[in-house]
Amino acid sequence: MNKALKSVRIKLFLTISMVILLIIGFLIIVNNIVFGQFYLYSKTRALKDVYIRLNDYYNNPEVTDMESELERIAIKNNFDILIKNDQNVNIYTSSKDFFFTLGQMNEMTNQNTLNSGEIIEDGETYTIRRIKDTKNQVTYILLSAILDNGYLLYVRIPITSIQESVKISNNFLYLMAGLTILLSAVIVSFVSRKFTDPILELNAIAKKMANLDFSHKYRITDAGDEINNLGKSINAMSATLEKTIKQLRNTNIELEKDIEEKSKIDEMRKSFISDVSHELKTPIALIQGYSEGLLENVNTDEESRKFYAEVILDETNKMDRLVKQLLELMKLEYGKREFNDVEFNIVELEREVIRKSKVMLEEKDVQIQLEDKEVNVFADDFYIEQVITNYLTNAIKHVKEVNGQKIIRIENDVDIEKNKVRVKVFNTGDNIKEEDMERIWNRFYKVDQSRNRQDGGTGIGLSFVKAIMSNYKNAYGVINKEDGVEFYFELDVKI
Repeated sequence: MNKALKSVRIKLFLTISMVILLIIGFLIIVNNIVFGQFYLYSKTRALKDVYIRLNDYYNNPEVTDMESELERIAIKNNFDILIKNDQNVNIYTSSKDFFFTLGQMNEMTNQNTLNSGEIIEDGETYTIRRIKDTKNQVTYILLSAILDNGYLLYVRIPITSIQESVKISNNFLYLMAGLTILLSAVIVSFVSRKFTDPILELNAIAKKMANLDFSHKYRITDAGDEINNLGKSINAMSATLEKTIKQLRNTNIELEKDIEEKSKIDEMRKSFISDVSHELKTPIALIQGYSEGLLENVNTDEESRKFYAEVILDETNKMDRLVKQLLELMKLEYGKREFNDVEFNIVELEREVIRKSKVMLEEKDVQIQLEDKEVNVFADDFYIEQVITNYLTNAIKHVKEVNGQKIIRIENDVDIEKNKVRVKVFNTGDNIKEEDMERIWNRFYKVDQSRNRQDGGTGIGLSFVKAIMSNYKNAYGVINKEDGVEFYFELDVKI
């Protein structure tokens, strides 16, 4: 048995038992003190009622059969009645024993019975005494009175020992106390469940609340008692705590996000400063050198000064473009750029990129191949154009002749089941070393470190691709083919 249940039942049983014992004790005290007086009062009142009734009978001429009426009263009330006329002659007695006993008592005491014994009540026409029959050892209450017609009336009623009656009454109370306590033990075992079961349920709910589990609620009934009210309060407290803790968790999540955001911003700032510092060393040195040359008039002719100025302007433009690209890349990498996704034909966008790269393609004498079909995708066309441009520019830079041909091929493979299209940009040429397959996606990493600054680019083109595709959570990568290299990325198809 559950300890809490056992404890409540024992306490309830002990409480009921204590109340019962207190009530029984009080009754015993009252019985010992008051019972004797109440018993005597009751008997005295009964005698007076008989006296009044008999007096009324003798005064009522309609009562003709007085003897039958007297006999009925005597039998009904267990009274002994003796009536004498004004000549002291017995005219009625309900018990011959009463007549002889009264006579013997008068002879033994040498006085009239009216004047013997302890007076209980003394009226104008009656006297009530407590007398004792020494012969029979019986105590009586005797009423002696004079009726209105002058007759003498004697009525007696035997009384048992008050002490014996009190003792019997007390024994009965003891018996009742034992039976009541035994009965209460049985009742408590059943009734207590109505109290203990809800308490145990509330206790279980409270324990779950302590473990931050607010899934359980107290079942409200129609009883409307204190336990039900407590259950309502527990449910209300559970709901409030659950709401508060959710708010705290949400606040904590937001705080963590803010901290993470701040950390990302700090990391982005440090990375930006580091990259800019690294990449701007060469153009700054060039600008500084050519600027000093202009100031010191190293070359006096106008053409040389113009060349110096053009180099400075070109390096300045490169620095501006590099800084802007870095800022854009940082925003993409740290999720600070929102995409404006629309539906468009990816093939048309590829044609436009090829058109813009026409001069570079002609300089390299490259044969470009593009499938002529419509493939609608859903993405930000501005950023996807940058991805295609970076792939195509990278292919043009690294394309080489294989089997007498320089080929760049753009394909769009649609996967209907996945609702994806894989855009592939292939160029003939050398394969990428295995150790460089992952590195090429890092900022400023160049496979061919010997390339000059004019043709080598900034080294962040593929980093743009990686950042954009990571935001879309789409696949991208590079695959070495038998006669070249294939870069790819995937987009969602709009069907």
